[in-house]
Amino acid sequence: MMTATEIRQSFLDFFREKQHTVVPSASLMPQSPGLLFTNAGMNQFVPYFLGVWTPPWTPARATDTQKCIRAGGKHNDLDSVGYDVRHHTFFEMLGNWSLGDYFNHQSIKWSYEFLTDPKYLGLDPSRISVTVFAGDDDAPRDEDSAKVWEECGIPKERIYYLPKKHNWWIAGTTGPCGPDTEIFWDTGKPACNPDCNPSCDCGKYLEIWNNVFMQFNRQADGTYLPLQQKNVDTGMGLERTVCVLNGLKSVYDIDLFQGAFAKIQELSGKQYNDETKRAMRIIADHVRTATFLLGDPVGVVPSNVDQGYVLRRLIRRAVRMANSLEMPKGSIAEIAKVYIDVYKDAYSELTTNSEKILDELNKEEEKFSKTLVAGEKEFLKVISHIQGNVVPGGTAFKLYDTFGFPIEMTEELAKEHGFTVDTEGFKQKFAEHQAKSHAGSEQRFKGGMAEGGGIETTYLHTATHLLQAALRKVLGDEVKQKGSNITPERLRFDFSFGRPMTAEEIAQTEKLVNEAIQAHLPVTYQEMPVEDARKTGAIGLFGDRYGELVKVYTMGDFSKEICGGPHAENTGDLGKFVITKEQSSSSGVRRIKAELHRD
Repeated sequence: MMTATEIRQSFLDFFREKQHTVVPSASLMPQSPGLLFTNAGMNQFVPYFLGVWTPPWTPARATDTQKCIRAGGKHNDLDSVGYDVRHHTFFEMLGNWSLGDYFNHQSIKWSYEFLTDPKYLGLDPSRISVTVFAGDDDAPRDEDSAKVWEECGIPKERIYYLPKKHNWWIAGTTGPCGPDTEIFWDTGKPACNPDCNPSCDCGKYLEIWNNVFMQFNRQADGTYLPLQQKNVDTGMGLERTVCVLNGLKSVYDIDLFQGAFAKIQELSGKQYNDETKRAMRIIADHVRTATFLLGDPVGVVPSNVDQGYVLRRLIRRAVRMANSLEMPKGSIAEIAKVYIDVYKDAYSELTTNSEKILDELNKEEEKFSKTLVAGEKEFLKVISHIQGNVVPGGTAFKLYDTFGFPIEMTEELAKEHGFTVDTEGFKQKFAEHQAKSHAGSEQRFKGGMAEGGGIETTYLHTATHLLQAALRKVLGDEVKQKGSNITPERLRFDFSFGRPMTAEEIAQTEKLVNEAIQAHLPVTYQEMPVEDARKTGAIGLFGDRYGELVKVYTMGDFSKEICGGPHAENTGDLGKFVITKEQSSSSGVRRIKAELHRD
C-alpha cells in the first residue's frame, strides 16, 4: 500500500528529476476573474500562459500539488458528494507545467512513465485507456497525441476520440484553454453497454490524469485566438490515484479519511455502514473542505454571499448530518482537528490558523444548531399538509430567512422525502425581500454607512480607517479611498490600485489591522481648519468636499483621517477583522469586503 503522502512526494520527486521547479500551492481564493475558488492547478499559471509574466525558472517548467475546490460555479461536485464514490468538494491536484518549453509528446511519455514504471506507481498498462480531442471548427482532431499513446503501448481500441464537451479544458468561461488527453483506469466493473467508453458515468472508467495542451485564449465573444506559446498543463487527482493504486472501491476508503471516519464513529457511537455512510461521507468531505477554506492564507468566513455562502452551506450541511447521527455539540471542530493533524506537514497553514478554523466552525455550528431542529420540524409540518409533492417557494424562503436553511439544503430535505421545491417561487420571494431591504437603505450617512446600522456600522466604519492605513503601509501611499459602503454585517472599501493584491499582501493587510485592534488604541478627534488638518498629515478622503472646519480622527500612531462619521471609542472594541474578498471595482480601482467577528 502507498499512502497519499508517499504518492504526493513521489510525484514531486519524479518531476524534480525532470528539471521541474517545485512551487507551493496557490491560495484557494483565485485572482482569476470568473472563478469562485481555485478549481485546478493551472489557475496560478494563467499569466505565464498568456505571456504577461515571464517564467522565473530555467527551464520553464514547474510542478506542485494544488489545493482545489469544486463546490460552485462552472465546476461543481458538491451535489455528488455522498451519492457516489468518486467525488469530493476539496481535492489535491498533482500537476506539472511547461510554459513554452516541451509540448504534448514529452508530456504524454512522462505521464505514462510515472504511472506504469515499477520505480514509481507501477500500474498495469492493460487497465489504462485514454481519450483525445475529436476535433471541430476551432481545432483539428488530435491524431498526433493518439500516435504518441500508441508508441507508449496503448492499443488503438483503448484510444477514444471525444468531442469538446469531454476533451477540452478551460477553467472559467474565458482565458487559456486547449484540447486535452485524459487517462482512465478500468475499475473492473462490467461495461454498461457494448458502446461503453470513458465518457460514460457508469463507473467502469475512473479518470486519474488530464494533460491539457494550452494553445488558445478564449475571448468573451466565444472565439479562440492562438497563444504566443504552446504550454502544457496537467492535473492528476491525488485522492483518485491513491484509490486506484491500492485497489480500493471508493475514494473515501483512502488513508486521508480514515482518521475522520474513526472520529465520527467515536462521537456518534455508530458504525460506518450502508445506513450511515452517506451522512458520514458528507461530514468527512465537507469538514475537510471547510477546514482548508478557513485555514487558507487569504481565507474566507461563513457569510451569505460568494465563497462565504458556499462555506456556510458546507458547514451547515455537515452539522445537519451530524445531528442526524446524534453527534454531540462541538463535533465538527473535533473532526477538523483530525484533518489539521493529517495535513500538518503538507499544508502548515492549517496548523498556523488552527485557532481561527476551530473558532469559526464552533460559532457557525452554534448559530445553526439553535434553529436546525425547529427548521426541520417546520419542514415536516409543511409537507404533511401539502397536496402533491412540491414545496412552495414561500415555504423555502421562510426556511432560509427564519431558520438559515440554504435553498440547496431545503431541496435536499425535499428529495429525501420524495418532494421537489418551487425554486422559481423561492427566487421571487427572495427578490421581493431584497427590494424591501434596498428601499430601506437608500439614505446613507457620510462614510457610506447605512442608516439605522447602529453600533455595528459604527465599528465597521472605524475599521475602514484602520484598513486604509494598513493598505497604505502594505501597498504604498498611492492608495486612496474611492468609496465605501457599510452595513451592519460588512464593510465594502474601494481604493485606487492598479492590480490585484497578492495573497501575501491581503494577509499582511489583515494582520496589520488586527494588530491595531489588539493594541487597544484610543480613538480621538480634533476640530480644525481643513488646511491645518492637511498639514498634520491627515488623509482626506473626498477631495475638496469639506467645510471650513473638519474633524481629524486619530487612532494612536496608526491612522489619522478627516472624517465626519461616528466612531468607536477604542480600537479594542472592534473584534477580529477578516477580509472576505478582494476584487476589481473598476479600472484602476480595487474593492475589499471585510467583516468584524465579535464574541
